[in-house]
Amino acid sequence: MVTAYVMVKANTGEAERLRDEIAALDGVVDAHIVAGDVDIIAKVTVDSPAEVKNISATQIQGIDGVEDTQTYISMD
Repeated sequence: MVTAYVMVKANTGEAERLRDEIAALDGVVDAHIVAGDVDIIAKVTVDSPAEVKNISATQIQGIDGVEDTQTYISMD
């Protein structure tokens, strides 16, 4: 299993809607609105790094209102 954390910057006023849409994606096990440089942190647990890429670069970035993402793969 591969665990990754996707940091999401949202358009103003879109964080709650985006959190809900991101949390509903297959492979996303948790999503939270946070304070700081990003608006949402999503935890992804999937079988391969390719699936992480699909969720982050295709599915999450494809949601209207997402400005930017940064993905970090857990090493332990």
